Amino acid sequence: MKRRASTTLAKHRPASARKRPLRAARSINAAEWQARVELAAAYRLTAMMGWTDMLGTHISCRVPGTHDQFLINPYGLLFEEMTASDLIKCDVDGSKLSESPYEVNSAGFTIHSAIHMNCPGADAVMHCHTQYGVAVASQKDGLLPLTQMALTALSQVRYHDFEGVAEDLDERERLVKDLGDGGMLILRNHGTLTVGRSIGEMFARMYRLERACKFQITAMTGGADLNRLPDEVVKHTVAQGQFIYGEGGRGAGGKLMWAALMRKLDRESPGYAA
Repeated sequence: MKRRASTTLAKHRPASARKRPLRAARSINAAEWQARVELAAAYRLTAMMGWTDMLGTHISCRVPGTHDQFLINPYGLLFEEMTASDLIKCDVDGSKLSESPYEVNSAGFTIHSAIHMNCPGADAVMHCHTQYGVAVASQKDGLLPLTQMALTALSQVRYHDFEGVAEDLDERERLVKDLGDGGMLILRNHGTLTVGRSIGEMFARMYRLERACKFQITAMTGGADLNRLPDEVVKHTVAQGQFIYGEGGRGAGGKLMWAALMRKLDRESPGYAA
């Protein structure tokens, strides 16, 4: 019998119960609070980018200093209204460790607990159902080496076959195996997922993957013959991507992009750090 994520993880609450928790300063240390602020920022920025699917997707980060606890969104809040104090802390066994009138999406728990349990270098995880990401995930050949954006991402891309709604805990082992040492995972017929050593790296990877998917679908929609690149150019550009976004490269960790996005958020959607 397949093990399923607890159905109590996704109970709906009446509107009268939807009161946000206040920050409990004595119970949240500075490192966790900073993680909460950046994760809330990632939710707000995801909404700004138009990558949301109402309540259906999720972003998480490991609680600093732990190996079995992570922060994730409450199932019931829109990404655009997320704040640091809204985020739920839970462990990889499914126990809620912080107070909230909301629960955790059960499929989200399956996906995020799998990675936080088994991938020490993946401190942040993001899963999306974007128009272009799902479109590419539904194509047999997946992400094609058509554009510079795709080529500089391809060394990080892996694939996971669709098994149904991700509520079976047994899928976690296969999900982790398919991700391997990659930073981007295309969930076939489902969506996209990125991981990172930081929230900024995770977000930057999703940006690059989403743009590559958008360019591919847009090019195909035009109906004209696609310009296929020579194998040697493909290999060269993939290697360039590894250098640019690898350790020490100018795009490493998404640090510059993330800092710029945080400034943008402070201008356009303040309040996420509450």
